[in-house]
Amino acid sequence: MEPIRVILLPGSVLPAELAYKRLIEALGPGVQAVAKELELYKGDDVPPGWSLDTEGDGVLREADALGWETFHLLGYSGGGAAALALAAKHPERLQSLALLEPAWAGNWDWSPAYAEHWKKFGELDALPPEQYMPAFMRLQVRPDVVLPLPEAGPPPPWMAKRPAGIRAFMQTFKDYDLDRSRLAVFSKPVFFALGGLSHPDDFGEVAARLARVFFPDFRLEVFPARHHFDPPHRTEPGRLAEALRRHWASAEGRPEGQRLPSGSQSL
Repeated sequence: MEPIRVILLPGSVLPAELAYKRLIEALGPGVQAVAKELELYKGDDVPPGWSLDTEGDGVLREADALGWETFHLLGYSGGGAAALALAAKHPERLQSLALLEPAWAGNWDWSPAYAEHWKKFGELDALPPEQYMPAFMRLQVRPDVVLPLPEAGPPPPWMAKRPAGIRAFMQTFKDYDLDRSRLAVFSKPVFFALGGLSHPDDFGEVAARLARVFFPDFRLEVFPARHHFDPPHRTEPGRLAEALRRHWASAEGRPEGQRLPSGSQSL
């Protein structure tokens, strides 16, 4: 049986290999998973004209280099927003879509609470760098969540690129035209993982809007003890891997008996 082929896009902070190492181990040998780094961070500076389409083009180049005409796509946070953009532009290349709390999902049909919440992100631009990241993180979790402290010692070298990268994502979310009409005809299965401790006016709103307006084949999986900075692909990889294997097997029409063997569940 051929392995399932999937490309994994990270968020705007952790490099792809670090973000998805435990999930790939949990998926096991039946899944050929490629953790693809963002185009945003390939050079020292944000690429000129960078947008969500830049990330989508990079995904297609990766798939072409692997010889994959079609594949499954998974994206977390900013990578989830890029995955949505690619699903709208090139649905013929995707067998399914998996979204792990996408950071953005279009500039239409926002509830008043969601619009008010996004105003607070705009207010962060006036903060100095040392205050920006803590405030950025705080907006994405429930008020009573205790966020992890920064690790002791100097930050890793890749961290130097992240403030500019996050700001680039926030800018493209303002400017990018996510084609609502094309997204509305995406008929492949869509999986959405939501942390129960993430901010309800943020990712919960996105999940409800996507389920209500788009995607006839939409499945929501809630991880009650997780939040955006303690996501299931890093802290509950076994459970998420099992859910994803079911999602991908269903998308490919694999009979129950031919579904993929489980990877390690002890992570």
